[in-house]
Amino acid sequence: MTLTSNEIKLTTIGIIHSPYKQRGDAPRQGRLAEALSEIEVYPEFGDALISVEHLSHLIVLYWQDRSDRTMLKSCTPFSEDMVGIFASRSPNRPNPIAFCVAEIVEIKGNIITVRGLDALDNSPLLDMKVYSTQIDCVPDVRTDLIPPAYLASSHEH
Repeated sequence: MTLTSNEIKLTTIGIIHSPYKQRGDAPRQGRLAEALSEIEVYPEFGDALISVEHLSHLIVLYWQDRSDRTMLKSCTPFSEDMVGIFASRSPNRPNPIAFCVAEIVEIKGNIITVRGLDALDNSPLLDMKVYSTQIDCVPDVRTDLIPPAYLASSHEH
């Protein structure tokens, strides 16, 4: 497929049901919360769930449909200094694609109950991938914008 414009076509593969009804309800990061959410995969994508029961965690990619797509700068939770949006985890961004590692709690048919997802209720599901510590965990990364105390506390949740 040759792209002739700046548009990309995405297919919503499901919907996320969560206890977070509006932006102020959701945790700053999914790993900071114990709340359960349900990922409903549409029936036509059911075959994509084969063998998911063998996993403990999934990378969940979803569309933050209530974000401000015009913002290019933001403050972080750690400072009042503005940073470029690509140096932050703000939900407001040109393409509000969210990335979250969620723990699988239960699978019933096309419904996956997870812990650690920060999506708002009825967020469109874009994709899911297996999470692997051997592939996805990068030790000793530089995170000068995030205070060490925050990084230590986020691993306890």
